[in-house]
Amino acid sequence: MSAGAGNGAVNRRFVLAHRPVGLPQVDDFRLEVTPRPEPGPGQLLVRSRFISVDPGTRGRLGDRETYAQPLALGEVIQAATVGTVEVSNHPRFAVGDWVAAAFGWQDWGLSDGRGVRVIPDNGLPPSTAIGVLGIPGLTAYFGMLEVGAVKAGDQVLVTSAAGAVGSAAGQMAMIEGARVVGVAGGPTKCGWLTRELGFADAIDHRQATDMTAAVAAACPNGVDVLFDNVGNAMIDSVLPLMNRGGRIVVCGQMADYNQPQPEAVGLKNTRAFIGQRLTMRGLVAFDYYREYPQAWARMTDWIRAGRLRYREEVIDGFAALPEAFIGLFTGENLGRRVIRPD
Repeated sequence: MSAGAGNGAVNRRFVLAHRPVGLPQVDDFRLEVTPRPEPGPGQLLVRSRFISVDPGTRGRLGDRETYAQPLALGEVIQAATVGTVEVSNHPRFAVGDWVAAAFGWQDWGLSDGRGVRVIPDNGLPPSTAIGVLGIPGLTAYFGMLEVGAVKAGDQVLVTSAAGAVGSAAGQMAMIEGARVVGVAGGPTKCGWLTRELGFADAIDHRQATDMTAAVAAACPNGVDVLFDNVGNAMIDSVLPLMNRGGRIVVCGQMADYNQPQPEAVGLKNTRAFIGQRLTMRGLVAFDYYREYPQAWARMTDWIRAGRLRYREEVIDGFAALPEAFIGLFTGENLGRRVIRPD
């Protein structure tokens, strides 16, 4: 059945059909059409208006547990969503409320209210609740400010810097007074980082034949904070350039997600951890959920002041979900990519 325009009486959803081997393929996802769910007492029904595609989802498509259990075959692909309340039998939600949740790749979400948040009227597009003010922004915030402990005068390198997380993380480091260099793919992305966001420099990884040399040229005073979204090969190339007391934030592994475990790249330059007294730590934004309100308030103020800029790539059409997701791993996106179902 076609994934054409939804008529409101049915629920289109994409489920995991096959566990991907390497780069996911469109036929790894199966479209199903089921009746629209109906809320019972204490429940609400939400229509998805924006659905996220996230590189981190790739880790849940395999059979290995990461920070979350892998999806079962036939399970709806998990994702953050923004939608409107269409029916409410719940005292905390009114029809017409814009809400953020995690209903995944489907038209409708049924909930008892847990995990659903009313989006405040802050003058920003509702889609920002799953972008710069969602998990991508929160990951950047806690990754750079808490794990990276960035401070004024630091030399900061952000990889996959033109993505939703990297672009926010770099700007937050600049707000704290750091000098920031980004790594991205292609002149368009690199130009956006330097001309529009204010990065001190940008390295085009598609042109760099020696990443260590390229980073050394762009960061002549070394690197105090490496905020990495790419993977082990990138980290290893920067390790020799880390300053004493440097911090490595392991945020994502775009280059490694599609690699079979036996073929995964390892770290070789680990001697730098001793000589330079380095620390390397991963993060999951959900660990900081008690601090979300403070982070939202600060980030909203930065956006309003023009200090934190964001870019959203909105793709129309429910059917576009699989290809939009796959495109994340070939560098198609610039900023946050979300789908607006038809």
